Amino acid sequence: MLPAQTSPDPVRLDLRSTGTGTATLVIGGDWILEAPTPGHSGLVKAVSTGTALTAIAFDTTGLSDWDSTFVTAILHLVQHGDDSGIRFDMDGLPQGARRLIDLATAVPERQGARRRSERPGLLTRLGGQVIETGRDTMAFISFMGEATIALGRFLVGRARFRRVDLMAMIEDCGVRALPIVSLISVLIGLILAFVGAIQLRPFGAQIYVADLVSIAMAREMAAIMTGIIMAGRTGAAFAAQLGTMQVNEEIDAFRTLGFDPMEFLVLPRMLALILMMPLLTIYSNVMGILGGAIVGVGMLGLTPTEYYLETALSTTLTDLSLGIIKSVFFGIIVAITGCLKGIQSGRSASAVGDAATSAVVMAIVMIIVFDGIFAVVTNILGI
Repeated sequence: MLPAQTSPDPVRLDLRSTGTGTATLVIGGDWILEAPTPGHSGLVKAVSTGTALTAIAFDTTGLSDWDSTFVTAILHLVQHGDDSGIRFDMDGLPQGARRLIDLATAVPERQGARRRSERPGLLTRLGGQVIETGRDTMAFISFMGEATIALGRFLVGRARFRRVDLMAMIEDCGVRALPIVSLISVLIGLILAFVGAIQLRPFGAQIYVADLVSIAMAREMAAIMTGIIMAGRTGAAFAAQLGTMQVNEEIDAFRTLGFDPMEFLVLPRMLALILMMPLLTIYSNVMGILGGAIVGVGMLGLTPTEYYLETALSTTLTDLSLGIIKSVFFGIIVAITGCLKGIQSGRSASAVGDAATSAVVMAIVMIIVFDGIFAVVTNILGI
């Protein structure tokens, strides 16, 4: 909209009544968007000054210029008149304005078409959330079933996908993820060792920092942090890739050509994460223990040999195996959530961003939930 300007000939309104219940609304000046106009409220106010009006005519011989704001104001005035029982004679309006008004009033407004700002009640919103959650849960279970069938077809050699896509996904989920996994794992090891050192140093038990770091990394932190990193890095990428394909209707093209998107698109990504997550978790264990060794050797006065021997004695194969098993499930979660949100994405650019965000949030939440389930089960089994 152009900045407001002072009109040399502002709008003039004059209501001339004949005393018989009819009146003529005289409109003059420039009725344009940039000029200071009274709008529909000014018209309604001018009409309201007349008492016991039954009909109104228009005299626009002095109206030098007008635009769509004039038509909008007249329509509002007509609506007000209908509510008040006033009849309008449109013959005095400009011919172009009459045509626009006839076009606007040719079809009655559809019931419920007007946007309303009514806020639903608490129970309505709660019920809607429950229904939406149930729908999302069923969609996730259905997608998991289809992914399991595709994985079974792969195991018997009947899945159809390009091997080069699998190798590209393995490279993206494996080698290219090493820098960020290295950085986070070393920092986690440093933090665990530093916190443990503060608590153990007063008792002269600095050597047990190695136990704390190695067991925590092997059983919990390596798998969880790797899963969260891959959820934010790879899960979001999967959702964005498939969401973009959905926008471009490429997934529909796959179905039209007879290719199952579950096998051709989802299966390579799921296989890549199933293969790479255990390896990344083992690598994260090593880097986390290395980060703990930096604190143990550099701050606590331990020798590298002491730290290594204490780590080897405290960490068992069960601890390492538990973390690796978790990582496989976390990899499946990241792949399933990323691909699910990507395929369910809407057909707009904003929908792709929403799908990526939703995939990351859903994957992280499910990783934490599954880790809690693992903790309960291992405690019951005494592992």
